[in-house]
Amino acid sequence: MGMQLHQLRYFVAVAEVRHFTQAADIVGITQPSLSKQIHALEGDLGAPLFERVRGNIALTAAGEVLLPLARRILADVDTATREVQELIGLRRGRVRLGATPSLATSLAPPVLRRFRDAHPAVDLRVEEGGSQDLVRDLLRGDLDLALIIMPGQGADPGLRVDPILRESLVVASVAEPGTTADADELRITDLRDRPMVMFREGYDLRDATIQACRAAGFEPTFAVDGGEMDAVLSFVEAGLGIALVPGIVVARRPGVRITRLAPPGVTRTIAVARRRDVVPTNAGRELRRILLEYVRDATADSELPPGVEPL
Repeated sequence: MGMQLHQLRYFVAVAEVRHFTQAADIVGITQPSLSKQIHALEGDLGAPLFERVRGNIALTAAGEVLLPLARRILADVDTATREVQELIGLRRGRVRLGATPSLATSLAPPVLRRFRDAHPAVDLRVEEGGSQDLVRDLLRGDLDLALIIMPGQGADPGLRVDPILRESLVVASVAEPGTTADADELRITDLRDRPMVMFREGYDLRDATIQACRAAGFEPTFAVDGGEMDAVLSFVEAGLGIALVPGIVVARRPGVRITRLAPPGVTRTIAVARRRDVVPTNAGRELRRILLEYVRDATADSELPPGVEPL
């Protein structure tokens, strides 16, 4: 009969979670049915795709070869389906945007407003997460575009990443009435021995903070470790510690004091990313165009947030 698309979907699900029962729940079938389809796929290919190693599911050599090909096939089929549906008018399209928490509350809203005004029938879906999480979702085909922070080691080769903005980080501390204000500027070395509220793994702000402290010759002291953006700012407001954050996220929080970092400070590069091997849909291309148009307009009108400059 030859391999079927649904068999490839089942195979990718098992490969990602390394568990047949969990994969069956994800794709919405019973575990025996999934196992039967995987066995049929292995029969068609003439090679086993999974093996059990010390009770865990692992890919065989054949499985390792098939996985990136299967992901690409499924992504291309999904793209083709959406393109045809847009063309014949069955549906006006869908676009899935990922953004880091700070960008989801600063850059994304005006961009999505422009997009919605121009294309009110398009289904907009937004996912918030750390840059590492968003890159993973892009590579899996779960997102069309993402606003991410460029990692220091460079972008994943599977992505097309276009830098658009540079942003400076600031020191956020509790704004307590009657206390002595911080200096106009702080050096990274001034943060030595000051307790910090730290973001969870997967947040680029965590990596940026740790790298900046180590470059200055010390290890940061964690007062609280593992927060999301809102939690980190709330912990700062409660006086638990300081944090390095984008200035835009604390602009409207009176309980937080903002202090600039002395040059060279700590900056990060904001970029728009998509998968390199997938042809973007009409809706995805249009969202990217509107995003770049907004950045150009905001730059010309001096409406970019403080500490943000175009690239």
